Formats: sequence, structure tokens, C-alpha cells
Amino acid sequence: MTTLSASLDRARRTNDLAVLGDATESVDVVVIGGGITGAGVALDAASRGLSVVLVEKHDLAFGTSRWSSKLVHGGLRYLATGNVGIARRSSVERGLLMTRNAPHLVTAMPQLVPLLPSMSTGSKALVRTGFLAGDALRFAAGTPSSTLPRSRKVSTARAIELVPAIDRDGLTGGLLAYDGQLIDDARLVVAVARTAAQHGARILTKVAASQATGSSVRLTDQLTGESFDLAARLVINATGVWASEVDTSIRLRPSRGTHLVFDAQSFGNPTAALTVPIPGETNRFIFAMPEQLGRVYLGLTDEEAPGPIPDEPLATDGEIDFLLATVNTALGTAVTRKDVLGSFAGLRPLIDTGEGRTSDVSRNHAVLESPNGVFSVVGGKLTEFRHMAQDVLDHAGRTRGLELAPCRTRSLPLVGAPGNPVTPLAPPQDGVPASIVARYGGEASAVIENATCERPLERVADGIDVTRAEFEFAVRHEGALDVSDIVDRRTRIGLVAEDRASVVDVAAPFVH
Repeated sequence: MTTLSASLDRARRTNDLAVLGDATESVDVVVIGGGITGAGVALDAASRGLSVVLVEKHDLAFGTSRWSSKLVHGGLRYLATGNVGIARRSSVERGLLMTRNAPHLVTAMPQLVPLLPSMSTGSKALVRTGFLAGDALRFAAGTPSSTLPRSRKVSTARAIELVPAIDRDGLTGGLLAYDGQLIDDARLVVAVARTAAQHGARILTKVAASQATGSSVRLTDQLTGESFDLAARLVINATGVWASEVDTSIRLRPSRGTHLVFDAQSFGNPTAALTVPIPGETNRFIFAMPEQLGRVYLGLTDEEAPGPIPDEPLATDGEIDFLLATVNTALGTAVTRKDVLGSFAGLRPLIDTGEGRTSDVSRNHAVLESPNGVFSVVGGKLTEFRHMAQDVLDHAGRTRGLELAPCRTRSLPLVGAPGNPVTPLAPPQDGVPASIVARYGGEASAVIENATCERPLERVADGIDVTRAEFEFAVRHEGALDVSDIVDRRTRIGLVAEDRASVVDVAAPFVH
């Protein structure tokens, strides 16, 4: 297969729309939805040699995919609830991301449970047993301990070193385990979409889909208002919590997960995620996680979210109070609302089982076929996006009697990962900021070397380690079409309103 450019820009979008608008033949697959699931389906299909069009009404990672905890979970929580299948799959998929698909975007995150007097002997034993089970999952998945270290107990001094803000009164050490952490969930979506484009997929943002059937869909360019019909052998609905807008027979039960954003100094600039058991729960925790841009994200909640689906869900006062109260049980000095710099909330597209708490609803995904032939993939977890994509394509292919090539994505490196054609064999050059390497992997040097803007290494604002070259790269290579695409999804500066306001004028010239 000929490798195409992985770059997404306005010119490529315009050309792709023109070609499709004049097309007289059908494409193999149309994917509706540009989140992690849709991007994963596009990559799977394109890497099998199929002609693929992905359309997204807004931007890549516009919905739930940018509001996650930025974790690639190994499935320990699901093992605790007896769901061995999803626990095993999650652990396998985590290992694939960390060793093959995206080792530049997913790294090991230490999780510290402090051993405080408020924690009962039974709770300590339960956590330790759970961590050992997590080690067993990692081992069974074939993920080496050099990638994900084994869990262990650490000393009081080491616990304080990892999370300086923890309560030291009666502290007797900590239990330490490891899970996968994304530098950013939206960056993963963009990398998957660009890799799909590299294999020939047409990735079209700000293009709305309507009147979808099993063999055609109407596409409307949101920038020009122009519409046309596109025929396809398969139409796959991967719109997450908006799935019922494509197939009205689908019944979902959205659940809201909320995070708070802090300056890392509020937690003493931790190097591990402070992991605090939720009172009254046996297998749920909240996490205060060190993140890029000098932030800590505190999350997360699991609340019923009935009613219309908003483009950007909002945290509630009750959720904010819950997160603060819970984390303060493990801190020496309490954090308050004054310390909160921002918040974000996402809606989980849970399948409606009609009973129980949303936190108890299965995280398994389902592949459904509508009466008019559209296939939908709903539910699931970000960690399992690759498996979900393979499942929906294999299922749709069997149902329609199509002979599809075998799935290739288990060993397919994304752009920026070692082994991808656009990733240089040599590591990033000296002088490339570590923050750029963390966000772009093997493409880090190219971000700077290919920049044509003035002062490419200049930071876009004081205290924010994002450079002008990264803004340009977002537009020239990552499909950003407006300021919001750059600020809110490619760089995540927009999570803090004050930071966002400081860079909007810097970003504007790159998209005009």
C-alpha cells in the first residue's frame, strides 16, 4: 500500500470534498463521528485497504473523547466487579498502546494510595489485593514490567516525595501501583485520525451527516453550506452520546464524569497521582493526576445526566463539592474552590439497561444495526477503541457478506511512534523542548524545523510551555481550522479560561 501524507490541512479538506462531490461511484466505508471510536474505525478500515470517509460535524475529539481522565486503564475496576472479559481486554489494549501503537503518547503513571489512620485495615488489604490483581492482569497481557512497573508498598518518605501535599499526620507509607497515562486524549484522537489519513482515509471535519442509510449519507459542508449525497458500502455511526440522532432506535443512558483543574503547586507539584478511595465504595477512587502545562486534574464523578445532550457539559456544584471533600481527606492542607482554575465534564455513552446506578452500568460496547442498515458502535471505553473498531468492521463485513482483509491495527504505530513512516529513525535533536517531545514524539523535531512562522520557539504566553511552532503545526498538519480547534483541542490551553484569553489573539493569525 502506498503511504500518503499524514498531514491534514484546509487545502486537503477542500480537495477531498471536491472529489467526493463529483464522485459517481460509492466509497467502501463512511464513518460518522470524529471522536476516538470514529477515528479508530477509519484507521482500521483504511489500513485494510478500504476507501474511507470520516465526517465530523465539529472537530476531531470535540465530544466525550477530550473530556476523559487521560488514562489508559488496565481494567482493574472491572475485575473487581467480576467483569473479567472487559478487564482482560482493557489490559491487552493498554499494553498495545504502550508498546506498539502509541508509546510516545502513553506512559506509566504512578498511583499512590496513602496509608492514613482513616483507612481501615480491611480497606488497606482490599487495595493491596486489587493492586496485585492488576499486576496479574499486566503479566497476562504480556506487558513487561519495564513498561508498567509492579505495584509495591513505599515508605513514608517516598510517599511524601511523590505527593508532597498529602496529610503527614499518622502517615505510614503508601501503596503504589501503575497505570497508563495519556499526555492528552485529544492528541491521541488526532494521531489516530492522521494515521488513517496516511493510509488513504479522507478526514473531513466541520462536515455534517444527515439522512444516513446503510448505503448512503448526505454530507453538508458547515463552512460553505454546500451539500451532496455520497454512496457507501458500509455506513458506521460512531457519534457516542449523539448516536440516537443517527439511529433513533438506540437507547443510551449518559453518565457525566467531571474533573477539576488546579495549578500543580496546589498539590506540591506531585509526580504521582494521589489516589483516594471514595467513602462507602469498594472499587471506586478519585485521582489528583499531574498533567501537562503544569496542571493537576482531579476527578472523577459518575452522575446520571438525563435530558438533551449539550455540546459541552458543565460540572455541577454538587460534583465540585464532592471532589473537593473527598480529596481533602488525604491532604495536609485543604484545597478549596479558590484553588480551582477550571473544570471539564464529559458524558459517557452508556447503553441503557434501565436499572441501577450509572456507576454500575456495564462499560461493554455493542454493535447494532438499524432497520435502514446503518451500523452503530456504542458504549465502550477509550482504552478499547482499537478493539471496538475491529469488532464493528468485522461484524458489519460478515453481516453484509463482504470479504475484508484481516485487521492490522494491533501492531500499527501511529504518527509520532517508532516505526511509523513519518517518524524519523533518529530521536529528536538536542534543543527540542521536552514538552514538545512529550506531545509529538518522533515528530517533535519536525514541529520546529518545518515551522515558517516568526519566532517558532517563542511561548504563546507567559507560563504556558506551548510554542508558536505548535500553533502552526496544528493548522498545517493536524486539521485545525479555527482558533478553538487550536486552543481547546490541539493544545488544551482552553481548559483554564484565563489562559485561553491570553492566547486567542496569538492563535488567530494562524487560521486567517
